[in-house]
Amino acid sequence: MNEADRRLLRQSRVRLVGELQVAALWDALLNRELFTPDMIEDIQRAGSGSRRDQARQLITDLETRGSQALPLFISCLEDTGQETLASLLRTSRQAAKQDPEDPSRPSQGKLAPVVLGPEELWPAKLRPEVLRPEAPRPVDIGSGGFSEICAQDRAKGNADLAYVLNADPCGHCLIINNVNFCHESGLRTRTGSSIDCERMQQRFHLLHFMVDVKCNLAAKQMVQALVELARRDHSALDCCVVVILSHGCQASHLQFPGAVYGMDGYPVSVERIVNIFNGTGCPSLGGKPKLFFIQACGGEQKDQGFEVASTSPEDRTPDSDPEPDATPFQEGPVTVDQPDAVSSLPTPSDILVSYSTFPGFVSWRDTKSGSWYIETLDSIFEQWAHCEDLQTLLLRVANAVSVKGVYKQIPGCFNFLRKKLFFKT
Repeated sequence: MNEADRRLLRQSRVRLVGELQVAALWDALLNRELFTPDMIEDIQRAGSGSRRDQARQLITDLETRGSQALPLFISCLEDTGQETLASLLRTSRQAAKQDPEDPSRPSQGKLAPVVLGPEELWPAKLRPEVLRPEAPRPVDIGSGGFSEICAQDRAKGNADLAYVLNADPCGHCLIINNVNFCHESGLRTRTGSSIDCERMQQRFHLLHFMVDVKCNLAAKQMVQALVELARRDHSALDCCVVVILSHGCQASHLQFPGAVYGMDGYPVSVERIVNIFNGTGCPSLGGKPKLFFIQACGGEQKDQGFEVASTSPEDRTPDSDPEPDATPFQEGPVTVDQPDAVSSLPTPSDILVSYSTFPGFVSWRDTKSGSWYIETLDSIFEQWAHCEDLQTLLLRVANAVSVKGVYKQIPGCFNFLRKKLFFKT
């Protein structure tokens, strides 16, 4: 869907959610192949399953159903007697075409998605480089003083300040590593991801987690594996970790941005992944930290950064061969399923989602040494997890990744933890 149609849907969202008669639309949406039966079922289950929740989810998913999604949806409205809404969208769409936005006008912070070809995504020149393993690691960003160490020790032992991770093992860690994708998906093999997987498997084993690795899962299999993990009894455990290594894309969202692809080319939104572990879906993890680490692109934009003091020559390795874990915000048959955003998060506490890159931007992976984010995450955890809390560790990761390469990348997180988290080392 182009940006103009997407903007129109968002502008009309309140009225559509308020008036849309979704029950009459299902057959029309299927007949015009806007959605598959499975997608319709997912929309019908959205939120509480009320008409408003279903309408809200339908409008959210419609945005990424291809370049003809809006005119086809208008036709569905006409077929089901919802002429008032059809006329509203049709008239507004025609008006927008007659008076398009001036390209020279400021975009008010919105970036239109650009579909890039392989030559543009992976240029032969100007390749970003990954930090060599022998290069010096980032310097300590803390003061390192005695008072700081004492404060950390006090926080670890105080249940009001830090989560208690006394169980051994601490909890489950599920790693989903998607390397090979079906030909129809149009997605490249993620060479080097197995290195990331091995790093995370060893790291979380050392942090006293029970690690389970699943490779090359289709979208439905990813959801099934996550649901099975959420349904386990975590009563005797103190934490839960999910690591996802895959291609990713932009996605409409209400809470957590982005989506990750199954090997079949169908995306699963980060929102849906997180919501599987909410208080309703996973009550035995209530009040316990649930951590998600996402190595995938947030979009197709490549950040060339801004000029600062000289970059260390160690940051440039001619022999490295990095690739983006990106796929554009696509319009057309490749993206045949859409992110499944849940309309609300009943218990938004005790959740942290760590992204390898800023929403909308490429996340770089070296084919020989793995992704920048996972390589750095593993190294930082190895050096500092024994004495620093998770938030401080992730600041170190962001700082270290931000200085890599010709193109730039900076990890970040959505943090809804209530306390500090110190891993069991």
